[in-house]
Amino acid sequence: MEVLQRDPDTPGPPHGPPSDPLSAVTGQPLCCPNHEGKVGLGLGGAVVCIVVWGTVWVAWVAVGQVMEFYCEPCETAMCRDCTEGEHREHLTVPLRDVVGQHRAALQQQLDAVRSRLPQLAAAVGLVSEISQQLGQRRREAEAEIGSTFEELEAALRQRRGVLVRDLEATCGAKQKVLQAQLESLRQGQESILSSCAFTEQALDHGTASEVLLVKKQMSERLSELASRDFPEHPQENAQLDYLVETEGVRRSILNLGVLVTTSATAHKTVATGEGLRQAVVGQPSSLSVTTKDKDGELVRSGSASLRFQVTAPDGGAAEAEVTDNKNGTYELLYTPRAEGDFLLSILLYGQPIRGSPFRVRAVKACDVPPSPDDVKRRVKSPSSGHIRQKAVRRPSSMYSSGKKKENPIEDELIFRVGSRGREKGEFTNLQGISTSSSGRIVVADSNNQCVQVFSNEGQFRLRFGVRGRSPGQLQRPTGVTVDMNGDIIIADYDNRWVSIFSPEGKFKTKIGAGRLMGPKGVAVDRNGHIIVVDNKACCVFIFQSNGKLVTKFGSRGTAERQFAGPHFVAVNNKNEIVVTDFHNHSVKVYSADGEFLFKFGSHGEGNGQFNAPTGVAVDANGNIIVADWGNSRIQVFDSAGSFLSYINTAAEPLYGPQGLALTSDGHVVVADSGNHCFKAYRYLQ
Repeated sequence: MEVLQRDPDTPGPPHGPPSDPLSAVTGQPLCCPNHEGKVGLGLGGAVVCIVVWGTVWVAWVAVGQVMEFYCEPCETAMCRDCTEGEHREHLTVPLRDVVGQHRAALQQQLDAVRSRLPQLAAAVGLVSEISQQLGQRRREAEAEIGSTFEELEAALRQRRGVLVRDLEATCGAKQKVLQAQLESLRQGQESILSSCAFTEQALDHGTASEVLLVKKQMSERLSELASRDFPEHPQENAQLDYLVETEGVRRSILNLGVLVTTSATAHKTVATGEGLRQAVVGQPSSLSVTTKDKDGELVRSGSASLRFQVTAPDGGAAEAEVTDNKNGTYELLYTPRAEGDFLLSILLYGQPIRGSPFRVRAVKACDVPPSPDDVKRRVKSPSSGHIRQKAVRRPSSMYSSGKKKENPIEDELIFRVGSRGREKGEFTNLQGISTSSSGRIVVADSNNQCVQVFSNEGQFRLRFGVRGRSPGQLQRPTGVTVDMNGDIIIADYDNRWVSIFSPEGKFKTKIGAGRLMGPKGVAVDRNGHIIVVDNKACCVFIFQSNGKLVTKFGSRGTAERQFAGPHFVAVNNKNEIVVTDFHNHSVKVYSADGEFLFKFGSHGEGNGQFNAPTGVAVDANGNIIVADWGNSRIQVFDSAGSFLSYINTAAEPLYGPQGLALTSDGHVVVADSGNHCFKAYRYLQ
C-alpha cells in the first residue's frame, strides 16, 4: 500500500500519521510503494480510505504484493519483485528484522523521554512553590509598607498636636503679659481722665473758697499722675513664627523605603577562586561568587540571599563568612582547622549554585610549594642604569582572570614605579597622572617641576620641563591629560596657565593666562574642549583648543554649583563633567554646558564617604573611580554615584593619593604622592 494523499478537509493527527495506516488495521504491510501508479499496467488493486486519529488517509492497495524486504540505501520497504528489479544491486534485508530494530530504538527513545517526567514534575513543584512564596512576600511587604506609613502618619499627627499645644502655651504666655500691661495702662488712663475732669470742673465753676479747698489735694494728685511710671513700652512682641525644614524631610519621604531584590538565579551563578581548589590548615581561604540572571548576564546589585556552609571532615560545621560587595559579587571566607576533605555548600535563595557542593582538600602549610611570584624584584629601565624603579608583583588572587568582568571588584597591585628624588624615574610630590591610547602613562612631577612619561608596563620613556615662568617652562605642574592627538596638556598652578606640549615634549602653546588663578585638574572632552579646574578660584573653565573661552561655572561655597578647593576632573562617555570637591568632601557631576546634574559623597570613613577626594576617572561602563586623599584609599561608584567597591591597596598602602587614570589595557594608575611613586592596579570591568 502507498499513502497517496490526506483528505485536506480533515485535521492531521497530533503526532503525525503512522508509517503504514493499513498495517495498523491488518497487522502487516499489504502493498509495495514501488508499485505506485501502476494500475494502468494491469496490476490489480483498489483505493482504500482509512480513518486514523480522525484523519482520512487515501491509499492504493496493490493486490498480492506483500512487503517482505527492506532496502537500506533507499530506506524503504518493498516486495520480492522489487528486490529483483530496480533494487537488485542494493543491500536488502528481511523487513521483520528492520522493524524489530526500529521498534527497539523507538522504545528506547520513548523510555528516555518518559524518564524526564519526574524531573519536570519536580521543577513544576519548585517553580510553583517559589511563585507562591513570591506572592506571600508581596503581601507581607505590602503589609509592612502600610504599617510603616501608618506609624509615620501617627507620628506626624502626634508632632502636629505637640506643635499646636506649644503654640497655644506660648501665645497664652505672651498674651498674659500684654493683657496685664493693657490693664495697667487703662487704669492710668482712667485716673488721669478722672482727675483732669474734676480739676477742670473746679477751675471753671468753683468759687474761690472751693478752689482753695481742693487746691492742695488736686495738686498732689496731678503731681503724682504726672510723675507716675506707666508701662508705655510693649513688654512683649508679636513674633510667633512657625519654622520648618521640609525639603530634607520631603526628600527623605520621597526616598523612604526601598524594595530589595535581585534577578539572580542559582543555576547560572558561579563560584571561582583559589579556595575552591585547595586550602591550608589554619590559614583563611577565599573564593568569590558572581551572581547571574536566567540569561547568564551579570547581576549588578547585592543583597541576595546567599548561604555558605563548610562541613569539616568529621562532619561538623566550620566557620564561614560571607561579604557582600554590593555589586553582585560576594567574597566567601573560611579557615580549615584540620587536614582532610571539606565540603563547601553554597546556596542562593535556598538552591545550590552551579557546581555546589564543592569538595576541597585542606593540607598543612609545609606541604604547599612556595610561589615564584612571591619574590620582590628591582627592575631597571633599559634607557638608564641609574633610574630606580621598583616593580612589585603579588600572587594571583581569586579575582585574577584572563577574561574581563563587567563588575568592578577588588583588584591587586601590578607594579609601583619611583621613589623620592630628582633623577629620571624619581619623584617629589607627584600630582596629576594621565594615560594615552598609545600606551603611555604621563605624570606631573610637581616639586621637580617637570613631566615624566612611562610605558603601560612602567618603563621610563621621556622627561621634559624647564623650571621658570616663561611660556614653555613649568613652575608647579599639577594636572595633566593627553588629547586625541597625543598632545600633553599640563595645568601649571603657580604660572596660572595651561601649557600644551607635543607627544615628544616640545612646547606648542599656552592657554588661560590672565583668567586662571590656580589651575589644578585638567581634562579633554569628546568635542576637544579643554576643561580646567581652578582650585584657587573655585570654578571650572571650558576652553576651545585654541584657548578661546567657551564658558565657566562655579564659585566658592557649599551649594550645588559651588566648590571649596576643587581638585581634579574627568569626562564620561556622555560628555558629562565629573569634579572632585576637596573641602566639601563630595564629587559633583555637570552637563557639558555646566548645568548641575547630581553629587554624591559626604565627610566620613564609611563606604561612599570621603575625607577630601582628589583624583577621579571614569571607565567605559560609566563607573566613577575616586582617590580618597584623607582616607588613603580608592573607591569605585556606579554612574549614578552609588558605592560599588574599593580597589584593594592593602599590599602597599597608599599615602595621600592624588591623580588617577585608566590605562589603555584597563588598569588603574594612581599618583601616590606621599610615597613619591605611582602604582598600577588590576581593574576588572
